Amino acid sequence: MISLKTQHKPIRYPMIALVSLALGLASCDQRTTSQYEATATVTYTWQVEYSIDSDKTNQIRREKFASTSLINKNGERPGEAVTGPDDRGLWYPALPPRPTVDEIEARQKPQEQISQPELLKDADYTITYESEGQTINASTNYDVYRTVVKALPNQRPLELTLGVDDKFVQKADIK
Repeated sequence: MISLKTQHKPIRYPMIALVSLALGLASCDQRTTSQYEATATVTYTWQVEYSIDSDKTNQIRREKFASTSLINKNGERPGEAVTGPDDRGLWYPALPPRPTVDEIEARQKPQEQISQPELLKDADYTITYESEGQTINASTNYDVYRTVVKALPNQRPLELTLGVDDKFVQKADIK
């Protein structure tokens, strides 16, 4: 009996993986569009970690302080850009003001140690496209953003692979 269970496990797991893959692919939709634009919202945020024991990650509390954001459209330099483009072709705003020691200590709880303020750099990507007479805004990733930037100068049509519920564009191919 034990050897039967052992023999079936290798067969059962690949079947589960294949069924999951088939369901995932079946839920993806594709659209072709000639009207599109991409935005990347880049953000700088100051963060400080507070901890009682820095060796235990579950005892670290993170507090965010000032932040600044800038919207990049279609890979072009925004007028308010201060630095860039970086290695990903993104432009960035001025740095937010670094938190003061008074601001940092005001959020400190008894027994907590304070880390040095850390500047976080983040980017969120969105694509806006026309489909069946409607304008759709969907989240996406860096690769789709760059594909749109490359396709725009020649207004080449794009084939978009959409995720579940069409709220995320997983892939874009230039036609």
